[in-house]
Amino acid sequence: MAYSHKQIKYVLNWLIAGTRGGYMRAQIIMALKDSPMNANQLANLLGVDYRTVRHHLEILEKNKIITSAGEKYGVTYFLTPIMEENYAIFEEIWEKIGKKEKRRRTK
Repeated sequence: MAYSHKQIKYVLNWLIAGTRGGYMRAQIIMALKDSPMNANQLANLLGVDYRTVRHHLEILEKNKIITSAGEKYGVTYFLTPIMEENYAIFEEIWEKIGKKEKRRRTK
């Protein structure tokens, strides 16, 4: 099932602004926009535990924001076509909450 424009906005709002792990999921989305990566590469780039990244990848994949190719440790993640097409919606959401989140994290 593909998301409509309205549905992807709702899902992204919930995944990024509406849940505790939204900041990390936003970081993963932005990293994968630049380049497909595996979980270990993402963990190293973001400076977090591998298991933390795996948890967020599973949530993003379950919600059709990212997809994967490959097997075991070679699994590479990248944005789904629907996410690529609607990346501007993500940017709008991130613009609203990203600044608040950064301030909160630097206190």
